[in-house]
Amino acid sequence: MILPALKGGVARAESAGLVTAFLLAAAVPLVGFLGRPLGGIHLPGADLYLKQLMLWLTFLGGLVATRERAHLTLSTAELLGAAGFRGATRFVSSTAGATVCAALTWSSAQVVLADRIGGEVLPIGLPVWAGECVMPAALAVMAVRFLTQASTGWPGRLTSAALAAGVLGLGMVPQTVPAGPGLWLLIGLLLAATAVGAPVFAAMGGAALLLFLGDGTPVAAVSAEIFRLVESPTLPAIPLLTACGYVLAETNASHRLVRFFRSLFGWMPGGVAVLVTAVCALFTTFTGGSGVTIIALGGLVYPVLREEGYSEGFSLGLVTAAGSLGLLFPPSLPVILYSVVAKVPADSLYLAALVPGALLVLLVALYGVLVGVRTRVPRQAFAWREFVAAGWDAKWELSVPVVVVALFASGLASMVETAAAAFAYALVIECILTRDLRIRADVPRVLVKGGTLVGAVLILLASALGLTSYLVDAQVPQRLLVLIQSRIVSPLVFLLALNVFLLVLGSVLEIYAAIVVLAPLVAPAGAAFGVDPVHLGVIFLANLELGFLFPPAGLNLLLSSSRFGVPMVRVARCTLPLLAILAGGVIVITYVPGLSLGILRLFGRG
Repeated sequence: MILPALKGGVARAESAGLVTAFLLAAAVPLVGFLGRPLGGIHLPGADLYLKQLMLWLTFLGGLVATRERAHLTLSTAELLGAAGFRGATRFVSSTAGATVCAALTWSSAQVVLADRIGGEVLPIGLPVWAGECVMPAALAVMAVRFLTQASTGWPGRLTSAALAAGVLGLGMVPQTVPAGPGLWLLIGLLLAATAVGAPVFAAMGGAALLLFLGDGTPVAAVSAEIFRLVESPTLPAIPLLTACGYVLAETNASHRLVRFFRSLFGWMPGGVAVLVTAVCALFTTFTGGSGVTIIALGGLVYPVLREEGYSEGFSLGLVTAAGSLGLLFPPSLPVILYSVVAKVPADSLYLAALVPGALLVLLVALYGVLVGVRTRVPRQAFAWREFVAAGWDAKWELSVPVVVVALFASGLASMVETAAAAFAYALVIECILTRDLRIRADVPRVLVKGGTLVGAVLILLASALGLTSYLVDAQVPQRLLVLIQSRIVSPLVFLLALNVFLLVLGSVLEIYAAIVVLAPLVAPAGAAFGVDPVHLGVIFLANLELGFLFPPAGLNLLLSSSRFGVPMVRVARCTLPLLAILAGGVIVITYVPGLSLGILRLFGRG
């Protein structure tokens, strides 16, 4: 009785801390945004407070992600897990996660001790190092949770703990991590564990720890990179936009949007297919992830397509493909994440992605019209009364992207202030205007769900920065660039090779993992071949949209197979026409840079 009660108390404390950190992270930039017109009212030390809040959101979110088994993994883990090896893969992946978290606990504790000597204090009098204690504390609890998840019985858990302790013990003894074949064997074992389900952050953080140990560098160098992450001026936009998306996703917004787009497009040939394309794209824009769209909207729009007379294959393919549209539009989270990792201005990237994103949506919509004409799907007459009524019903959800773009493009608010305003606006819409959410009963639950994704993404990003730091020190990007330039001379050939590279890896890596792992390698290569960095970002993200649909491990294929109970091979076959159409669109985006850069020149940013 004591142990379950303790677990429940810890879980409630984590959730309460996560919700509090979310609300404070929104309040700090809002004070500056709303106070500027009122004589420059601001919060002293706002940047320091935001850094602390980012740490708490990262590690409390990571705790919840571990509890809910929601850390980002490779798509291949789903395939292997379905093959009857769930017990073995769970043991291996959880043991790897526990080992890396325990090592990162030690690493982060060294950083906290070093900062304690520095003596920096927040304006309210709290020592900075005290707030940083959330890192080693959360990582230690995460390690324990991974151990308990390694097996359903104590013998398996104790075996997992013994293996983790043995590996850690070897790492603590000088000279036990050789810089030769032995080092790469350990990294290979870590990657194998990641392939069967270990979190990607464990692969990134573990590889960084091993490489630094092999060079004789203190492992605290890995955790020190976390502070380089929290100093990014646009980083707080990631959790705030995630929270905004989850607030909208947990309401009846999807029903209101479906009604609106049906009234708008229902008169067209293939009008229902166009409405599915539009509502999925808009929903993905809100949530920042196609997986959420398929799970949340699939059960709503798939029956609508079937009831209108579309074939099972087309309906399945359209819902699967449309689930990845919208990633290029504001306030989509992947755009912000790419801007942080690749150091590209987020406002320029959003503007540049508008036309390419619209092109991909238009291509899918036109295919839906073509199928509607060919199959003679019945249409409904356009009714002004229904259009006005549906538009009025969905006006608040439709206004969210408009508000975000208006605030951001006008220069009235920074990216972080815009994200905070969008989050607050979404809360006002769904709690006060539509009353779909209850402030006390629903908002904390929604923010915990959003915080789970935030923790998974930010811990991955922090771990990847540790690995990136080693790779930069070892001049790996420069060597890779020399290798590419020795094989490829033409920028056109480079872009084609980049498309293929991103398509294949984008089908295996979850989108957030793909951004933090691949962007630091791709950005220098693009610069060397004279590709505009903003245009390169659009190419990168458009290719990742395509990777969701690429067999055999594209994330949307896996999710649709699970959501609709259809074999993945059939889902892939139904999606192939749309994959080909979107591939054509990505090629156009790649080789016609004016689609991306023209709007920047129009706004004087080119």
